[in-house]
Amino acid sequence: MANIKDVLKELGLKKSNSGTSTGRKWLGKVGSGRQIESYSPVDGKLIGKVDVTTKAEYEKVMKEAEAAFLEWRLIPAPKRGEVVRQYGEALRTHKEALGMLVSYEMGKSYQEGLGEVQEMIDICDFAVGLSRQLYGLTIHSERPSHRMFEQWHPLGVVGIISAFNFPVAVWAWNSMLAFVCGDVCVWKGSEKTPLCTLACQNILAKVFKANKVPEGISCIVTGNYKVGEWLTEDTRVPLVSATGSTRMGKQVAQVVAGRLGRSLLELGGNNAIIVTPNADLEITTIGAVFGAVGTAGQRCTSTRRLIIHDSVYDKVKDNLVSAYQQLAIGDPLDESNHVGPLIDKDAVKNYLNSIKEIGKQGGKMLVEGGVLKGKGYESGCYVKPCIAEVKNEMKIVQHETFAPILYLMRYSELKDAIQMQNNVPQGLSSAIMTTNLREAELFLSGGGSDCGIANVNIGTSGAEIGGAFGGEKETGGGRESGSDAWKAYMRRQTNTINYSTKLPLAQGIKFDFG
Repeated sequence: MANIKDVLKELGLKKSNSGTSTGRKWLGKVGSGRQIESYSPVDGKLIGKVDVTTKAEYEKVMKEAEAAFLEWRLIPAPKRGEVVRQYGEALRTHKEALGMLVSYEMGKSYQEGLGEVQEMIDICDFAVGLSRQLYGLTIHSERPSHRMFEQWHPLGVVGIISAFNFPVAVWAWNSMLAFVCGDVCVWKGSEKTPLCTLACQNILAKVFKANKVPEGISCIVTGNYKVGEWLTEDTRVPLVSATGSTRMGKQVAQVVAGRLGRSLLELGGNNAIIVTPNADLEITTIGAVFGAVGTAGQRCTSTRRLIIHDSVYDKVKDNLVSAYQQLAIGDPLDESNHVGPLIDKDAVKNYLNSIKEIGKQGGKMLVEGGVLKGKGYESGCYVKPCIAEVKNEMKIVQHETFAPILYLMRYSELKDAIQMQNNVPQGLSSAIMTTNLREAELFLSGGGSDCGIANVNIGTSGAEIGGAFGGEKETGGGRESGSDAWKAYMRRQTNTINYSTKLPLAQGIKFDFG
């Protein structure tokens, strides 16, 4: 495994970097204005600095993007797909380096960092095939000698606002589909992981240069929520795809809707696994533990709640407590560790506040939490995954805490378990552990899980790019990645062609004169 200095060099990153790009060009004089400092939660060390985008630079980006769209949309979709294919190949070349940067800047395990880059590669492959399948329907007309059909056209400039927990994959989910659809993208990555954003652009810029792609197809802006507001308020951006908290998503939705734009929202999750008397308890333990502690509980699909049948409750609880005692917490670049750090000290404060609230609201800790100190934990961001017995209606349980806190609760009837699972504001991911066909089908039926994702005998965390990803209620209703999620990045147009010598009107309307 390379060291971080070699990784930064391979990915074209320096101690001080521009944070604004129109594709191959980086704007502004580096270090001349306000900068974001990126510190690793792994060891607390400064990785690098990134310039914040100014309003003037933002305007330059938008002008380049608008001009590029006029040219990019006319390039045949399969040729746009070929550019995306080459980006996938470039990502294969830099997979280890980019995966290590994701791990070091964000804090997830190296294996998860590699997995995130693999998601980028997978969505590139998916988008390449999609570039030859942007299909519309042919519709029978009620009028003789008429043909009706629909076709899809690109929207224009797509704004992408992504979160720190998946600092590269979520952008790729959006941008690779948008590119083959004929759109151009302006990406505001998380201010907590700015170097990951820049690394993706540096790799892409080489592909664009080799293919003589117009400047402005893929743009980068950097900053806090103010820069995000420029995107959401901009009438030149017909679609804003935003990933983050429900609070942030509601603000984006209101602003974009106020100008009659489109928003694609991927927001909070409060994901549950129902464990029935017919569950395979070995699979249950593995799925629940990874779902709860993977990425230190900072996935939108992390397992927050375990709803366990009375008859197996004690056994499941004992298995989990035993498993938690075996977790290794430490440097995520050390592959012997299971759990890395939280993203920053603010996340640690939220974790500790939630633990206090569990006690205040009547919950009982089964595995105690706390902040780890001493050698290897100097960043102050390492915490203990914990387990608590709670009631589903408790206020803290209804709230999503982005940390490794797992809630256990009991049920006696499956219909009550499903109701408990659904009785939270969020609706992203869900799962049931059972070997009983009837239980599984009830869970997947219209009267079952109300989430956008419902799994049987796998956990809530982790999704393949082939299926549309997203959830309902306060999760935002957006769908990204696979299936027909591509339609979000295009506009539908219905066409009717009259190839007769007459002009019959629809609905049999008569309009004769002369």
